Amino acid sequence: MLSLIVHPPASGVAKQLFLLFHGVGAAPDDLVPLGRILAQQFPQSAIVSVQAPHDCPYSSGFQWFSIDGITEEQRPMRTAQAMPLFQQAVQQWQQAFGVGAEATALVGFSQGAIMALESTQSAPLLAARIVALSGRFGILPSVAPQDCTLHLIHGKQDAVITYAHTVHAAERLVELGADVTADVIPFVGHEITAEIANLVIERLTTHVPKRYWEAAQNEAASSSSNG
Repeated sequence: MLSLIVHPPASGVAKQLFLLFHGVGAAPDDLVPLGRILAQQFPQSAIVSVQAPHDCPYSSGFQWFSIDGITEEQRPMRTAQAMPLFQQAVQQWQQAFGVGAEATALVGFSQGAIMALESTQSAPLLAARIVALSGRFGILPSVAPQDCTLHLIHGKQDAVITYAHTVHAAERLVELGADVTADVIPFVGHEITAEIANLVIERLTTHVPKRYWEAAQNEAASSSSNG
């Protein structure tokens, strides 16, 4: 796969790894602008726009799985068939930069978001942050991913993947006890606008993961009982 290194760490070893996953029929170049915005905020990170493995018959771009004749019943099977290559791509870039899952964020758009979300439903854990832009689960999640925060962002005018998928996914994830944020943006379609990009940065920089709050609460409770 001809992936693009959008940004190597400014100096020394990468402290974080951002892997960007494009939509069906697109290419790594399409997410370079978002990658550059991330680089401004996280200069010590490595940022890679990953190319999906298969040619798309409808364009000059690429895809993780075919959408030809796809139905709701078929979608989970197609994502499951694509998952081994997705996991392999993530792990290869983690090894290349010496970064583990705890310092990795997967940022996906459309089909790339579908793959990133679905990766949370099977072992191994690939990342501590998932940013899903205009995405969805193949079927609603059955488990809350451990040690992983999910940020779901969707345009309300999306005519390709309705924002209702993000709403339903967020509701299910909350029921399961997952660490999740969800934002539906008015007047935005199936696209990554400047508003969306800025919101990605805001969520990544201001949201304190649930596991950190729980660890702090447990430590406080332990100190209180010992004191």
